[in-house]
Amino acid sequence: MVDLLIIMFERVGMIVAVAFLLTRFRFFQNMVHQDLLDRRQELTAILFFGLFGIFGTYFGVALDMQTLHFENMSWQLTTDEAIANSRVIGVVVAGLLGGYRLGIGAGLIAGIHRMSLGGFTAISCGVSTIISGFVAGYFYKKGKHTSPLAAFLIGALAEALQMLLILFIADPFPKALALVQTIGLPMILANGLGTALFMLIAYNVIGDQEKATALQAQKSLRIADQTLGYLRTGMKQETAEAVCKILLNELRPDAVAMTNKTDILAFIGPAGRASGPIQSEITRQVIAQGELVVSDALELDLYHASFGAVVIAPLKTRSETVGTLKLYYPSRQAITDVTIELIAGLAALLSNQLEIAEADRAYQLAKEAEIQALQAQISPHFLFNSMNIIISLIRTNPDEARKLLSSLSYFLRQNLEGTTAKMVTLQQELAHVEAYLMIEEARFIDKLKITIDADPTIMREKIPPLTLQPIVENAITHGIKDLATNALVHISIKDSGQAIEITVKDNGKGITSERLPLVGNEQVVSEKGTGLGLFNVNRRLIMSFDTGIEIESAPDEGTTISFHIPKSEVMNDE
Repeated sequence: MVDLLIIMFERVGMIVAVAFLLTRFRFFQNMVHQDLLDRRQELTAILFFGLFGIFGTYFGVALDMQTLHFENMSWQLTTDEAIANSRVIGVVVAGLLGGYRLGIGAGLIAGIHRMSLGGFTAISCGVSTIISGFVAGYFYKKGKHTSPLAAFLIGALAEALQMLLILFIADPFPKALALVQTIGLPMILANGLGTALFMLIAYNVIGDQEKATALQAQKSLRIADQTLGYLRTGMKQETAEAVCKILLNELRPDAVAMTNKTDILAFIGPAGRASGPIQSEITRQVIAQGELVVSDALELDLYHASFGAVVIAPLKTRSETVGTLKLYYPSRQAITDVTIELIAGLAALLSNQLEIAEADRAYQLAKEAEIQALQAQISPHFLFNSMNIIISLIRTNPDEARKLLSSLSYFLRQNLEGTTAKMVTLQQELAHVEAYLMIEEARFIDKLKITIDADPTIMREKIPPLTLQPIVENAITHGIKDLATNALVHISIKDSGQAIEITVKDNGKGITSERLPLVGNEQVVSEKGTGLGLFNVNRRLIMSFDTGIEIESAPDEGTTISFHIPKSEVMNDE
């Protein structure tokens, strides 16, 4: 019995090799992770573990019950022979990892094969192999791993059931009893241990692979986080150098370089920094084809250092290669598959960051273009009315006509300048409004009274051009126009602490409750206008400061329109 136990433990060595081999197969990795196998993977697993059971049979030893001698297995058994084997391990592992279908499927393959070999235990051993798959499937727990101790007990239980079936089924009984007494305990212990070892090795190897993958993913995310602030500004020499330093520190290659389509933007390595036109044919090839290349050739470009191997990954935006990322190593052997995978992933991450930077720039340009288009819109009615007033005053009051013409000229000039300027001071914006109001007061003569309350200490703060004038124009055109007397418009610009509050208030006819939610948020067409003025102002304020206008109004009670703009940093420091 001791000799057989030693032999069985020696056979367990093959379990270790098979377990390592299995960790490379996708279906086995899915089984360990308790993922659902597709039909093809399931059939592959059943076939593999069934063959593993057959393999365990042939690696067993034949016991001659007449002489009680052990011999190597042959293709067939005599009626006096039985097998001490590790067949049950493959079947039990299949059931523990995949459930009933895999356990019974593998058991059928290994069990039917065992029956075909003959011997007086053929039926009992074949049937017990199928039952072992069923028993192991019973202990399968989806989403949970089987502990090595549990695997040992289940493997030992399956082998013990086989011994019981030999006693009940094999004939003659005395020979069956002698067989069980000889091989029972060694096989129960060896197969229990083999099952536990198989599960332990599988879990540990795949667990180590997961840890390595997790570390690589963590490193990739850390690099992405560090480089994000640089690449969001685009591919420039300064940002490329910063990114190369980060990659050199995190990945530990010999050197790192980054190029655009024509030039080396940065090189960080033993030869120091370098820049200039691309001289490497391999780099040009990557730019042209857009595919990662691992080369044994020396990559010199402008550098005075020699490198044994280089990984060159394309950097792309919108599927077009815009540059390369190059990592240098002492030899090709220093570049593992994991390294290549990591570099490819990093190149994809950096490419995504470049795409985001390009999208941000495009969005900013579009936003600025839209703001300029909104600023360029001037009411044609105001122009016609202003010209008519000036024409009527040329004969009756030439001095007043000259003043109004000067105000109109200033107003138009400020409108044109507003289409190119991103920001103007509050003082400039208020002067623009005053030029407009001078013309309007001439129209309304004594009917309109304008009051302005502006804090002089904040007049150098910035505001988008053509923001205040359309609000004032709206108050006059739609608010107080129909008043016969005592039309009032009050403009307030004051410091409210963290921001600057600007308010335009009139005592006009107000806005109905139905139209109030629409004003500024939609283009509300009326008999007197298009409703575009307040809508444009609100859009520009939101695009510039993420905050729009606030409107308070009621019929015959006037309208108050206000908004806030942030203070400059200098103002806040003061």
